[in-house]
Amino acid sequence: MDKQRLTEGQMRLGANTLRMLAVDAVEKANSGHPGLPMGAADYAFTLWHNHLRFNCEKPDWPNRDRFILSAGHGSMLLYGLLHLFGFDLPMDELKNFRQWGSRTPGHPEHGAPGVEVTTGPLGQGFANGVGMALAAKMAAARFNDDTFSPIDHRIYAIVSDGDLMEGISSEAASLAGHLKLGNIVYIYDDNGITIEGKTELAFSENVGKKFTALGWHVQRIDGHDFDQIEAALGAARSEKEFPSLIIARTHIAHGSPNKADSAAAHGSPLGAEEALATRQALGWPKETFHVPAEVRALCRRRTEELKGEYAAWQKGFQQWQRRNPEKAALWEEMWQRRVPVELDEKLLKASAGADGATRSLSGRVIQQAAALVPALVGGSADLEPSNNTGIKGAGSIAAGSFAGRNIHFGIREHAMAAMMNGMALYGCFIPFGGTFLAFSDYCRPSIRLAALMGLQVVYVFTHDSILLGEDGPTHQPVEQISALRLIPNLTVFRPADGTETAMAWNAALAKKSGPTALILTRQKVPTLLRQDAFDPKAVLRGAYVVETADTPLVTIMASGSEVSLAMAAGNLLAKQGVGARIVSIPCLETFLAQSASYRQSVLGGRSVRVAVEAGHGALWWRLLGRNGLFIGVEAFGASAPDRVLAEKYGLTPESVAERIVKHLKRKPAPPSISPME
Repeated sequence: MDKQRLTEGQMRLGANTLRMLAVDAVEKANSGHPGLPMGAADYAFTLWHNHLRFNCEKPDWPNRDRFILSAGHGSMLLYGLLHLFGFDLPMDELKNFRQWGSRTPGHPEHGAPGVEVTTGPLGQGFANGVGMALAAKMAAARFNDDTFSPIDHRIYAIVSDGDLMEGISSEAASLAGHLKLGNIVYIYDDNGITIEGKTELAFSENVGKKFTALGWHVQRIDGHDFDQIEAALGAARSEKEFPSLIIARTHIAHGSPNKADSAAAHGSPLGAEEALATRQALGWPKETFHVPAEVRALCRRRTEELKGEYAAWQKGFQQWQRRNPEKAALWEEMWQRRVPVELDEKLLKASAGADGATRSLSGRVIQQAAALVPALVGGSADLEPSNNTGIKGAGSIAAGSFAGRNIHFGIREHAMAAMMNGMALYGCFIPFGGTFLAFSDYCRPSIRLAALMGLQVVYVFTHDSILLGEDGPTHQPVEQISALRLIPNLTVFRPADGTETAMAWNAALAKKSGPTALILTRQKVPTLLRQDAFDPKAVLRGAYVVETADTPLVTIMASGSEVSLAMAAGNLLAKQGVGARIVSIPCLETFLAQSASYRQSVLGGRSVRVAVEAGHGALWWRLLGRNGLFIGVEAFGASAPDRVLAEKYGLTPESVAERIVKHLKRKPAPPSISPME
């Protein structure tokens, strides 16, 4: 807590500074959301000045409190706070709000000092914070002792009506209450206004009773009353067992004489006339981007106090390291997310040469990876027996018991994916989570944000095609693989056997700059018989030649379970005098990123190209060219055994070979330059 409590006048001066910085930045940009920063300024300044623990010069300090602006449209509130409290965000950046190349984009983006997470899609920040809180509990269980606690901080967030309307927040709140994550303190900015008007147009639930039922500690306050704000934050800090929600009733655009409590202030500038009227109402100078010297001094004094707390923690941490050399070594290994140099060789020993469904082979690899990479933790959306995501002997996470490595997310794919992002953002852990591929659609918004933020997250998506069988078209993915491949910076691996599965996991554990999706079969696949010169590292380049005729007329490309299908079709073609080159492409986008010379060496010269995949064609056409052939599934599946589905959808060796022969006999299209050559 603050060592010298400020007067109400000082607190209001700080809050009004935040208000007017938001007004001025939005006016200058002629774009933005002034309403939320103006309404939230009182409790936001109180939180940052009196309670939040950070070091502006060491923004990545592991034991800092995390602050999330889940209502990311109010980004100028965060930028104003970061500027006032000494982070590397000078005034020129506030003046360049929403402009090209500035560090003050329209919604907060992870990577700038003090910005913990990219927010904007509502509900994401709420769920990210739950993931951070879980990661903090798990880290504390590993490292804290009776003498010193390297991890004892909290996760704070400001959430809005929109955040709470999104279903992802309810999923995450349910799990937070179930796990009793008492290190969460969220402030709900209850201003009663959305873009379309009053929230009562579509939102009338009793938020307090709902969160109480979910196992949260709930308080209600006037969000403009500094005594109530301080008391509520103090009570939330004292609450150790339950996550806290402070429902702060506020006025959007508080301080604006004519636009307070109106939807007009939600997503548009106040306008020059109303901005001037607001200045006059608050007794504020006409000078834009004005920061009173007293506010500068108050914030500077607070940051110096916090640096003292950081120094005390560092001293305690160094003593803890000397007392606990093994834990200190583990700390370094986990926070650096280190993987052993020989990881690929050891993972290959777990699954290479073994037949089975790639989901089962992945489960074997997970056991070996977990033994080698202590940062690896994860779970499933109540599908562990099907996803094979359990780490054997590692224990399960439960309320009051956070030393395990297996997380039971429940049937909450939305929250699972966003919480994984929060865990990755927190540091210390490499999170993975599993569900059926068809349900990756529930995860997709969080996957996109993980790719945008460059987070090391691993998705284990099983039951990867219509060949999963009898569960039918609701569970049989068709377009999902192609849809995932379209997300920039997401690496999508669809391995064909145990060797490729091991190398796909190796790639996921090595890639620290973005997420990886592993696409795995339900049905068994055989071990591929490869050329003698095969090097497993070729898998990491996205594609390689499995086998080839001396003078191939056709190059058959495939992924996953269809590689063995392509090989069988190639054998049938050989009996008809048609030589084939079989190419496995476990990661299409990685292969597309290789040099033209490597692509040419894999795909060959003038042979006709065919791609086989039990799904939608999409990116395959970048390799096929105008004379190519795609054999896949571009309609929904059906409920039947996998053998019947393969026959009905033309995914048998005989059907594939027949289609290729017919294609070779047709008149070719006029010559054209392949987009990949």
